[in-house]
Amino acid sequence: MSEDRIERETLIAASQERVWSLVTQPGFWVAEEASLPGTVAQEGATTVVKNAEYGDFPVHVEKVEPVTYVAYRWASAFPGEGLAEGNSTLVEFTLTPEGDSTRLRVVESGFAALAGSEELRAKAHEDNTGGWPQVLDALKARAERQAA
Repeated sequence: MSEDRIERETLIAASQERVWSLVTQPGFWVAEEASLPGTVAQEGATTVVKNAEYGDFPVHVEKVEPVTYVAYRWASAFPGEGLAEGNSTLVEFTLTPEGDSTRLRVVESGFAALAGSEELRAKAHEDNTGGWPQVLDALKARAERQAA
């Protein structure tokens, strides 16, 4: 059986509010960066984010607890499909202040419940496991660059 969750965290030399302003852009982890400014997570809202390489992904805002927690649902293994039972994972971001910095933790879960073959679930987990370090590095650089 495939792994069900991915957990990563990073310490960002930027205020909690600054990091919050970035993680509350729905789908920031896959969307074209130019399409993000002006988008803000609103609980219950669904946005379709576009990525020229990977496709279009609906991103649903599950929960918002300013400025500490935001959760999204997306169908990373099923680009172009609408969100439905069996095709999405939950992505949770938790922000914790540490002095002048912010610890950002991401947990993506639900891979074991994805519809389809074991190979599809394993590939989705593997792809996203490899993607999150890149996403967090890019987010950290963006937050720290704009905080300076």
